Amino acid sequence: MDKKLGTLLEYAKAEILKQPGTGDDYKDSDITALVYDSRKIEEGCLFVCIKGANFDGHSKIAEAVEKKAAAVLVEYIPEDQKSVLEGSDVIVIRVDDTREGLGITAAAWFGHPAKKLKTIGITGTKGKTTSTYIVKNILENAGFKVGLIGTIEICTGSRVIPAKNTTPESYLVQEYFAEMVENKCDAVVMEVSSQGLMLSRVAGFTFDYGIFTNLSPDHIGKNEHKDFDDYLRCKKMLFSQCRTGIFNSDDKYFSRISEGCTCEVETFGTGEKADLRAYDLKPDKRGGALCMTFKTSGRAELDAMIDLPGSFSVYNALTAIAICLHFGVNKADILEALEKVSVKGRIEMLPVSDDYTLMIDYAHNAMALNSLLTTLKEYDPGRIVALFGCGGGRDRDRRFEMGETSGNLADFTIITSDNPRNEEPMDIIADIEEGIKKTSGEYVTVPDRKEAIGYAIDHAKKGDVIVLAGKGHEDYQEIKGVRHPMDERVLVRELLSERGIPVRF
Repeated sequence: MDKKLGTLLEYAKAEILKQPGTGDDYKDSDITALVYDSRKIEEGCLFVCIKGANFDGHSKIAEAVEKKAAAVLVEYIPEDQKSVLEGSDVIVIRVDDTREGLGITAAAWFGHPAKKLKTIGITGTKGKTTSTYIVKNILENAGFKVGLIGTIEICTGSRVIPAKNTTPESYLVQEYFAEMVENKCDAVVMEVSSQGLMLSRVAGFTFDYGIFTNLSPDHIGKNEHKDFDDYLRCKKMLFSQCRTGIFNSDDKYFSRISEGCTCEVETFGTGEKADLRAYDLKPDKRGGALCMTFKTSGRAELDAMIDLPGSFSVYNALTAIAICLHFGVNKADILEALEKVSVKGRIEMLPVSDDYTLMIDYAHNAMALNSLLTTLKEYDPGRIVALFGCGGGRDRDRRFEMGETSGNLADFTIITSDNPRNEEPMDIIADIEEGIKKTSGEYVTVPDRKEAIGYAIDHAKKGDVIVLAGKGHEDYQEIKGVRHPMDERVLVRELLSERGIPVRF
């Protein structure tokens, strides 16, 4: 699939440092492939030199020359690479940011597919994953065909692909968009992470709708964001790259995120001035499930129920409603979709008993666990039973914090294994114990996760809410560099069957 170099660079602010001919001759050069992985350099390609945390693609310019690449896109030319370019036919193009350059050229390579879709980008610290699925559920309930890109998976209309990053590299984003267009999708909803914005993974197109859910300190540290201000700055970038910005006006950082944005501004929240306002929020129980009822005013007047617990679920619903109103979705389709929403690994209810509630959630740090357990207390449970471990090769402080959080908020804690990676599971469990011993919380340690879940089921009491935390949507357990199949839904089914209990999911 040949493309003209001039077409790929049409929207890039580029400087031609070297070309065989004169003037605009470079524009007619045929490009056989767009490559950003040096291992895939081939004859006739445009090689985009990306500088990463551990590797700099600019060091492979000589290899691109040797393999007869047609052109290289660079930010600079290293001294030790300059001599190899002399006398070669390789075209050298410079841009200020090759990550942005990759997004721009990738969009052109795939024929600007975003122009043929309604594009929805959701950013924020919490709620991105759940909100994307609610949007997808509502729109599909109304007859639209919707693609999705997020933390759990990518859905292109013909394929479901497990996700490696919340926001994939820009080339992959454009490739997925093109596949969605081919599959006649009407829209795409995607999670847009701060890293994705910082690394220009959504460069090359303008979102129709950009959404801000909320903001709290996260992803701050080595190879992420140097401080909270940088984290906020990156989140804010989305609102210079969308036509309509939809903001949670209740969040304390709303004014900072929306200040100076170039898009049209809409708001949702519980405050009187919100364009879409929720009120009369009430927790409710339906059999073994926990949900929320609420009403809305402003852009839509609804009497709604979402089949997920907690006020944060109402905010996620508001996010989705605010977006879907732009698609002309009627009230009945919105209400019906909210009542049957389910997101894998996000407060996912498993219907195992009418006497107690069993759920799976991705809460894998103290902040998320605190939010979840605090929310569950609103449902006046008999007991809250928290089952979790912590991942190896990660910040040890997380273990102490999660232990202390669970000890303070749960009535009973079952400490088990998560992804030990290259650490000894019992060392990780000992760290969690150190945190929980700062509290008066009761706990037990059961290192094998299946046995731990069996313990929770065997000791469940009427009115209990049992939370299997930390793994969420993951279907593996990583031990000593090897990922072993392990899906908590499968484990629960096996445990119920072994006990002669009917499986209802």
